[in-house]
Amino acid sequence: MGIRKIQTDIPIGLTGLIDTDYFYNESTVEKLPLIIFCHGFKGFKDWGGFPYMMEYFASNGFAAASFNFTMNGVSKENPMEFGKPELFAKNTFTRELNDLEHVINYFYENSEKYSIDKNRFALVGHSRGGGIAVIKTSEDSRIKALITLASVSKFDRYTDEQKKRWKETGYLEVENARTKQVMKQNYSLLEDIEQNKARLNIINAVSAIKTPFLIIHGTEDLAVKYSSAEELYANSNKTNSELYPAENTGHTFGTVHPFKGTTKAFENVLQKTVSFLKSALK
Repeated sequence: MGIRKIQTDIPIGLTGLIDTDYFYNESTVEKLPLIIFCHGFKGFKDWGGFPYMMEYFASNGFAAASFNFTMNGVSKENPMEFGKPELFAKNTFTRELNDLEHVINYFYENSEKYSIDKNRFALVGHSRGGGIAVIKTSEDSRIKALITLASVSKFDRYTDEQKKRWKETGYLEVENARTKQVMKQNYSLLEDIEQNKARLNIINAVSAIKTPFLIIHGTEDLAVKYSSAEELYANSNKTNSELYPAENTGHTFGTVHPFKGTTKAFENVLQKTVSFLKSALK
């Protein structure tokens, strides 16, 4: 007996499904606290060290669930490549919050089936997924602990020139540094930011969080500067928040895709995460 992974399709709407993996230790008999992981921009649940991280959580007394946002551009048939760029183009922050809501609802409503303690839910979010996790935690009292990994501190990270061209063409092109694939983001993403400014304000959400909150960020992060972590912490409630600088490492803590093994920095992050959650969810 060991760590088991169950693939689950969580229904969303009439025809949509959220591709989800659930990890747990088969030898555990008591109800487990649940960690739900949110991947980031140009990310997916099976990227690099994420499955390793989920197994690590399951090996340390937790149930863990990771999922693909429905418009992240990958498919269940080809889960490690962006084979559906037309979906990626349509994605919005509000849509991702809606996806996460469905995942939380599903496991909360099926807690007996999965032997989950529905009073001990935590969110872990990486990069843009960190921002999504922050906002959802501020909105949902079922979330009892939050950890962000290399999180953004704002969603509007675009220049005025980018916005101008975006509006003129109807889309913004972004390159996947790994695959060199150029993907489009429709103007609807920027409209989402502008039309939902209050809800999508990560800093305002941070200030409203009363649950234990750990901010982990690599000091050498080139994708999302360490100053973002400092901004999150500066606006948080210091009685329940902690800033953990991961020294001399970057956005993915030294891990790559395809996964080539763990790193010392990644192990330190995982150990800190588990220690924090064991205290927060006891």
